[in-house]
Amino acid sequence: MLRTIAVVVQEPVAAFELGVLCEVFGIDRTDDGVPAFDFRVCAARPGEVIASTSGIGVVATHGLDAARDADLVAVPAGSVEGPFEPEILQVLRETVDRGGRILSVCSGAFTLAAAGLLDGRACTTHWRYAARLAEVCPGADVDLDVLYVEDGPIVTSAGTAAGIDACLHLVRTELGSEVATRIARRMVVPPHRAGGQRQYVETPVPEQPCDSLQDVLDAVLEHLDGDHTVASLARRAAMSERTFARRFSAEVGTTPHQWLTAQRVLRARHLLETTDLDVERIARESGFATAAVLRHHFQRQVGVAPLTYRRTFTRHPATA
Repeated sequence: MLRTIAVVVQEPVAAFELGVLCEVFGIDRTDDGVPAFDFRVCAARPGEVIASTSGIGVVATHGLDAARDADLVAVPAGSVEGPFEPEILQVLRETVDRGGRILSVCSGAFTLAAAGLLDGRACTTHWRYAARLAEVCPGADVDLDVLYVEDGPIVTSAGTAAGIDACLHLVRTELGSEVATRIARRMVVPPHRAGGQRQYVETPVPEQPCDSLQDVLDAVLEHLDGDHTVASLARRAAMSERTFARRFSAEVGTTPHQWLTAQRVLRARHLLETTDLDVERIARESGFATAAVLRHHFQRQVGVAPLTYRRTFTRHPATA
């Protein structure tokens, strides 16, 4: 189980990526039903100021011994050239040897490479550094076209916000979707983005806040199993179909059909994770006409079949 998380820091540490780890694991959210994490920021010389890439200093409260029994040892972004502290590299190797897990955020993957942990593994880092990582670690399978990669006990993430996705993926895998969703809601981020998504943003950025359509979106989310069309949604919004489609694209950043399909897949994932309903029933509850239609869209968006997903993300998978 994911209970004890240790972040190992060395100069120069990237403040944002360190903050991502602190935000997901270091805040007490027990009032929201999130299990308490034993969170430790560790360094070879605790109590000393560690320079960051942002002009601020970081002081670790724990020595590296506090990382030696952690369920997860995380490495935030930092130098791609080194030098890397030998004590930290040794802690990372020991973590894998004893069955613990390792997470790197952005250029933190270079520390893992220096520890010899990426040889023969699939991994990623920020797209800007992918070629460099492949050069310094030719035994690694570096993929610059994903948000994060899990290969055995090693999880590597791409730049910046992809670290949030990787953290929530680990929470979801170890503690379930409800816990991950509660953390994401407090952080105001999507509860899940599949690791296989591209690092580049391909959908248009909304031009304005999603205010005028919010009532329509809320109504659809309450009744995803309904028969929703552009025409019916436009009527609810009191707009022509052409105006509605244009406004929807500007405010939501995608088409009504793509958004509705994505929301239905999210509902299906939730039901697969939290219920024993069979796929046919889940298809109806999610607004898909048949199980075959659900499987088609689920495979396209998530990358696996519904029952494969259920076996991965439930403690006691149903046999339906």
